[in-house]
Amino acid sequence: MSRFSRLLDGLAKTRRAIESGLRAAFASGRLDEQALLGLEETLLAADVGAEMSTQMIEALRLAHAAGGADEGAARALLAREIETTLTAARRTTEPPEPARPRVVMVVGVNGVGKTTTIGKLAARHTASGRSVVLAAADTFRAAAGEQLSVWAQRSGAHFVGGQPGGDPAAVAFDALSAAATRGADVLIVDTAGRLHTRSNLLAELQKVKRVLARKMPGAPHDVLLVLDANTGQNALEQARQFDDALGLSGIVLAKLDGTARGGIVVAIAKALGLSVTMVGTGESVEDLEEFDARAFARGLVGLPDEGPPQAP
Repeated sequence: MSRFSRLLDGLAKTRRAIESGLRAAFASGRLDEQALLGLEETLLAADVGAEMSTQMIEALRLAHAAGGADEGAARALLAREIETTLTAARRTTEPPEPARPRVVMVVGVNGVGKTTTIGKLAARHTASGRSVVLAAADTFRAAAGEQLSVWAQRSGAHFVGGQPGGDPAAVAFDALSAAATRGADVLIVDTAGRLHTRSNLLAELQKVKRVLARKMPGAPHDVLLVLDANTGQNALEQARQFDDALGLSGIVLAKLDGTARGGIVVAIAKALGLSVTMVGTGESVEDLEEFDARAFARGLVGLPDEGPPQAP
């Protein structure tokens, strides 16, 4: 199965809803205000967010007024609006001087698939010839360190753990020391699942970040938030709170399957300027892929993949 096919499968629920909304909007043969209102409600229900829904409907209204727009043209216009918003969102960037190790701090609430995502990310790095250290800074969940240790073995990464109930920041510090001593290319720091509404728990993550920066100026180079694609609008609030507390560099969208509410990616990009860097499309270790804004936008509205955009 191709990458686009897996993505299309993951967006099935959202895509069907948007396709149905488009068909209903053009059912009468003309795009009037009532049809536009119905389509806007469809976009809101697909979790693309109020701000983005308004933007897309206004673009469609202007295009129709300028010369009419059939269903196919409307579909293409919506895809362009989505792609533009996704590509305009800020992305993880390389530091001015390549960092070694590159420190990646991974955060998220309980149950989003954070540890599994870290294991898949480690496997991607080792498959590309990079040496990786995994740090089990989730010292509160008894099985977290064991799970991460298994992923380290599967991916060929080194593992640094701590005592259950120990100081997560101390584990992160020790792991960075070990990664530097080994000459590792990448350090990935797992953290305990934290409710985004609990300020004391977020403060603990801030401490981990400060300790990493004290040990290595500029670290962590990436702070990635793992989100469950099925969360819907609550994911936007999660992203907002974690970004305010930690300054996120990107999002990893996990559990993108046929039941997912994929439109939330667009809402987050529009509201917060945060982009998805990776997307999980299955259970196997290979099912973590770099996010392709163009493919996602086209898949969301039911257009076939046309590959990357052509250079101007």
